Amino acid sequence: MHVAEVIILGKKELWFQMRTTDGMNWMELTFVSLSNGSGQVAKRLEKFKTTIFTQMSSLAIKHGAINLGQGFPNFDGPDFVKEAAIQAIRDGNNQYARGYGIPTFNSAIAERFKKDSGLVVDPETEVTVTSGCTEAIAATILGLINPGDEVILFAPFYDSYEATLSMAGANVKSVTLCPPDFSVPVDELKSVFSKKTRAIMINTPHNPTGKMFTREELELIATLCIENDALAFTDEVYDKLAFEVDHISIASLPGMYDRTVTMNSLGKTFSLTGWKIGWAIAPAHLTWGVRQAHAFLTFATSTPMQWAASVALRAPDTYYEELKKDYLAKKLILVDGLKSVGFFVYPSSGTYFVVVDHTPFGFENDIEFCEYLIQEVGVVAIPTSVFYLNPEEGKNLVRFTFSKDEATLRAAVERMKLKLKRR
Repeated sequence: MHVAEVIILGKKELWFQMRTTDGMNWMELTFVSLSNGSGQVAKRLEKFKTTIFTQMSSLAIKHGAINLGQGFPNFDGPDFVKEAAIQAIRDGNNQYARGYGIPTFNSAIAERFKKDSGLVVDPETEVTVTSGCTEAIAATILGLINPGDEVILFAPFYDSYEATLSMAGANVKSVTLCPPDFSVPVDELKSVFSKKTRAIMINTPHNPTGKMFTREELELIATLCIENDALAFTDEVYDKLAFEVDHISIASLPGMYDRTVTMNSLGKTFSLTGWKIGWAIAPAHLTWGVRQAHAFLTFATSTPMQWAASVALRAPDTYYEELKKDYLAKKLILVDGLKSVGFFVYPSSGTYFVVVDHTPFGFENDIEFCEYLIQEVGVVAIPTSVFYLNPEEGKNLVRFTFSKDEATLRAAVERMKLKLKRR
């Protein structure tokens, strides 16, 4: 039996589901209301409640909606990687891995980073394997941020950034990226930076907007970090899904490697999100803090999956070329479909997300629109207001993903064409 908690617009509900014998489908058994209240949650986490991804995926199941919300593929990863995992299990690689990663995987990460960024890193002292990039983010923040430290985020932001910074007791400053191009507001960023700034969090390609930070923007951030002796934490999980311009790691800019933690993962590039294999690359003096936190979060990451990930990262360039070609085709289906339905679709240069303006359909905010889209149209999108310190800034925007097979994307578009009307 599966229990899912749903919190929408401040209402708290609990509903129960039972998995059928085929292990794939869900059957709803009952649906009951719970009393409002924060329960026993620590105060620093009270505001976060259930993640928006859990909420929307649960509603998708309840209403039989096509899930274009949560960013995971509905197709499997490549056979050569899965076979490597099976072989690793058969070879007996099933006990605890070394805390910061098995040597062959650390080396594979360092090799890929050199190929992508031109930087040579020591796999033994500058690479830490984590349980997904989300854990790399947590270990970095908890290992390097002290209570009261100021940390800058670009809004909209992946929700774990703010939650983990809250756990660390950080003072969060936000700089908003605005449509249509979501470019960095130069003067605002300069005004937020100060000698109190401990770090800035960067995500490029950017979730949820699909923005690629330009070299000029990264050089500005680098200059501000150096002038104010600040660190840069950079989430680059979509680096192989850069469609229009080359991805740039800020660590590769002059003066930045010694103050940067670069985080990445296997899941998005190889359609294996359930494996939760990630890593953090940083100079030894920063790696020490990351590893101290990592040791008491997960200690070690799945051993056979690390062996398989070593094979994955050594894939030929043709794999990444085909990956990008495949996603570009999916993107075209979704973008053209959303435009034909009546959305204003903002440009997406990377990731597998597209942000749209939902206001042509007459709803007051993104949450109200997404609830209607699920319940009446049968399609799931993610309301972006949850990715801002000030939710009002994102109330006109929703995010769709094209990390689904083409038939699913076409079916979702047809549902919207049939049922979604301007009001």
